[in-house]
Amino acid sequence: MYLCFIDESGISDIPGNTSHFILAGLSVPIWHWKDCDKSIETIRKRYALENSEIHVAWILRSYLEQTRIPDFDRLDYIQRRSQVESLRKGELLRLQRVGNPKLYKQTKKNYEKTKNYVTVKE
Repeated sequence: MYLCFIDESGISDIPGNTSHFILAGLSVPIWHWKDCDKSIETIRKRYALENSEIHVAWILRSYLEQTRIPDFDRLDYIQRRSQVESLRKGELLRLQRVGNPKLYKQTKKNYEKTKNYVTVKE
């Protein structure tokens, strides 16, 4: 028996609002499932993502806020989170003052989706 995970990215409609549509699947023999699950839990614990859906692209992504925080690498999880949240709040306030509601809305959406990943630094 095998367990199968299938996921998609993008919009399959033609014309869509993305340039790509990707459908991928992963099949794992049931006798290897516990090993895979342990590996996933190790990743979740390492990056404090126990209550988050794992998005590898968001783990590997560079976050501008990290480059703006002095000694980010030396900060602990709580300090990193606090510093990044402070910068993000400031940026959202700046965007509100600029008066570009579309950019504000998109930035706020991006911040919400990536909030669990901003403390990750490789």
